Amino acid sequence: TSLSPSQFLRRQQRLQLYRKILRAIREVPGEADRHYLKDWAREEFKRNKDATEEDAIRMMITQGNMQLQELQRTLKLAKS
Repeated sequence: TSLSPSQFLRRQQRLQLYRKILRAIREVPGEADRHYLKDWAREEFKRNKDATEEDAIRMMITQGNMQLQELQRTLKLAKS
């Protein structure tokens, strides 16, 4: 199946977000916490992988970015 330009863009955004989240999770100090967060991220993306509605996908990407920023802020605070 061929993707439209906007579908391709959304797919790229999802992949980029997933990679950023996994990179941030690597910084989490506890192994159990890292494992939990990695499983959580994987399940969230897997659960929503078949979404097709543009607005819903855009909203999920926005929420994911907000959660990523929150994780990064928490990690930064933990280090200081």
